[in-house]
Amino acid sequence: MTIYPAIDIKGGRCVRLTQGRADQETIYAENPAEVAAGFRATGSAWVHVVDLDGAFAGEPQNLEAVQAIASLGMKVQLGGGLRTRASVERALGFGVSRVVIGTRAAESAAFVGELVQAFGEKIAVGIDAKNGQVAVKGWVSTADLSALTLARRMDALGVATLIHTDIGTDGMLTGPNFPAQEAMLAAGKFRVIASGGVSRREDVVKLAALARSHSNLDGVIVGKALYEKRVDLPDLLALARAG
Repeated sequence: MTIYPAIDIKGGRCVRLTQGRADQETIYAENPAEVAAGFRATGSAWVHVVDLDGAFAGEPQNLEAVQAIASLGMKVQLGGGLRTRASVERALGFGVSRVVIGTRAAESAAFVGELVQAFGEKIAVGIDAKNGQVAVKGWVSTADLSALTLARRMDALGVATLIHTDIGTDGMLTGPNFPAQEAMLAAGKFRVIASGGVSRREDVVKLAALARSHSNLDGVIVGKALYEKRVDLPDLLALARAG
């Protein structure tokens, strides 16, 4: 299982939002690349980056900061505003290892299919769920589509990786929505990266146990709990390695 420490970028700075709300922002660092360098120093190979401005604007806004992170030699998984092929190509050209398609995946299966044909496993789909329904456009609106239905459509297209975020737990430090994650794991052949709610070491222990019974649980994204020092990244990485 892979631990994906998270960096959310807004206005060029490292922030966290509570349940994706732009008016519930906490600034943790002025320089996201410095935060990523800290993750790398503790042994993390991956970093999950979200361009929050891009998610709200519909076009990446912080690629300079993303490029600075990629230049550290880390594998960058990037989401936020990637709604055209040109923006996807630009991000990959900046050294991003995997891009996450969110809003456009809910709107156009054909768009995702085209990207999977062109870029293969470099394309992941982010499914952000609010009460089981897909949330889009920076979580400000909900599509008339269930998360599991969208997951099955993506599976049929050959999408290799899904990032499943439960909005109700995101940034709340209340623990993951385990039943929702288990339902997603059972929905297809894709790998699932769980996101939302990790608040303590025991949450990751439980996810590691889930990964032993569900081989397609690829990993977990950890954000606010790291910044609030509720969990220790080297300890989580050791847990993940131990399986």
